[in-house]
Order: sequence, then C-alpha cells, then structure tokens
Amino acid sequence: MRIFGKVRHRPSASWRQATDRAFTLIGDGRYEDAGALLTRAADMEPWLSESWFNLALLHKFRHDWEQARAAGLRAVALLDREAGAPDWWNVGIAATALQDWPLARRAWQAYGLRVPGEGGPAAEPVGMELGSAAVRLSPEGEAEVVWGRRLDPARMEVLSIPLPSSGRRWGEVVLHDGVPHGERVTAAGPSFPVFDEIELWAPSPVPTWVVLLEAATEADRDALERLAADAGFAAEDWSSSVRLLCRTCSESRMPSDEGDGEHLDPHDHSEPGHPGPLGHRTAGSGSLWVPERECGIAAPAGLVRGLLDGWVADSPDTREWRDLEEVC
Repeated sequence: MRIFGKVRHRPSASWRQATDRAFTLIGDGRYEDAGALLTRAADMEPWLSESWFNLALLHKFRHDWEQARAAGLRAVALLDREAGAPDWWNVGIAATALQDWPLARRAWQAYGLRVPGEGGPAAEPVGMELGSAAVRLSPEGEAEVVWGRRLDPARMEVLSIPLPSSGRRWGEVVLHDGVPHGERVTAAGPSFPVFDEIELWAPSPVPTWVVLLEAATEADRDALERLAADAGFAAEDWSSSVRLLCRTCSESRMPSDEGDGEHLDPHDHSEPGHPGPLGHRTAGSGSLWVPERECGIAAPAGLVRGLLDGWVADSPDTREWRDLEEVC
C-alpha cells in the first residue's frame, strides 16, 4: 500500500467486525463502548478515511465537537475524491458548533456548495439562501416538527412557535443534522426536508405564552397573527396547526396541513374536533369553525397583554381572550 498515494484497499475482517459492532452499540446508546471499538478500528486501518469518518460520527452523536472536528479533518485528509463527500459535511457541522467559521466555509465549499464571501474568509457564512425547511426538535424525546429558515447547511432559525414540551422557543437557532428524516409537502406543491435537531445553538430571549381565544371567524384569528408579526413577534393557532403523528408517519413524506380547509389524513393520530395541542380539523369534525382556539404567542412579557387587548379593541363583539400563561 502506498501511504502517500492514498491507494484504497479493502479493510480487514477485524476492522469490519469492530465497526459493525460499534454501530450496533451506538444504536443502543452505548457510546463509550462504541468509542473503544471505533478507536481500535482506526488503529487497525489508520490510512482508511472511513475509520476517521466513523469516529467523527460518534463524536457528533456525543456532541463532543472538538473531537468531531479533529477526527473529521483526518477523514477528509484521506479522501480520494475532490468534492461532495459526506466527510466534509460532518466537518462543517462540527466547525459550526464551535463557530470555527474559516473551517465551516472551507467544508461547505469542499462539499460543493456556494458560500458568499460577505465579511471575508473568517466571517460567519451568511447569504447562502437555502430557503425554508422543517426541523424535528427533541428527536429522541417528545419530538415535534416545526418550520424554520435555514441560515446555513447546519443551522436553522425556528419560525414556528414550538409547544412547551419541546423546551424550545420561537426565534431560537438550532444545530441540525445533514440527512433529512422525512418531508413535508405543502398545498402549493413544493416539498421541504425535515432535519433532526442536534442541539440548541443560540437561545431566544422571547418567552412562549398560551392563551385561550374566542375568535368568531378565521379572519379574527388571522388578525391576531398579523398583529403579532407586525410587532416583530409571532402568534400561532395551535388548534389548527398542531397534529399528532406516529414516528413512522413523521419520518415519511407527509402533506403539511397549514390549517386551511377540510383535512382528511389517515396518518393523523390526534382527536378530531378538539381545539388545543391534541386537536386537528378533520372530515370527522366537519368544516365548522370552532370559536374557542388555543393559541401560542411569542412576545415579551411587557408586550403580550397589550397585543391581545389591541386585538380585542379592534373588534370587541367578535374577539375575547382569557387564561394567559407563560409556558416556556
């Protein structure tokens, strides 16, 4: 084997056995035991890029970003192709977690993505225009899929108002994985990938509130959402935007119900006709509007009551609110 020529060779049976066993242990959450096996595999085949790629993956699962960066850099140094290798994507995630912007830029460019040069080579990558996507918060717990804006290939700003069980807030930035687990298809036709959250990257100072509304019409509900958006914050009708899905459905290609019109979805595991986080409008509940709505609001404490009072004052005969509570 020519060391400096990086000639590929078949890994030994011992390497394959140790690696296969390690990934079984990773699936069981036994990261320490898996790490010992993958380290042994790297000792067996130190000139194989997969040895270091696998270690980088393990360190990513453990959120040990310094080690993930180090192993990832060893992996890319042994690559036998110029661009598009997933090794570079893992380096990009680790570099983003560490705010190592020169390395993050290098990783995304080596993967084959265009990175605008705003701010110079040491600046945070901005302006990549990756569009919208969905992110699965707390994927190993009470997972919740919300909408967001992709800041770069590894970070997303949360634009939905997450339920309090997720522990996340509107406006937070989460670090996410590179391989989508599922898709959401909108009524307009485009589909959007669903990425799994890895960890919180930047918290939001804006608290989440839940409030019960009496909104005579959908237009009354929409008026509150516009009022919050105009103030630079957000309101979301959880009674129509939230549905329960099993894990298999959530990780598949699913239509995205946007709260408009009649909905018949055999994958919807929520209870029809009940407003609130378990509620979802279906054919079983008909298209009749239910005035009582459970609404999430993302706004500062000093502003939230003023928003609600202003919403009611614009049409006091058709609007009312009660039971405001800060939940996250």
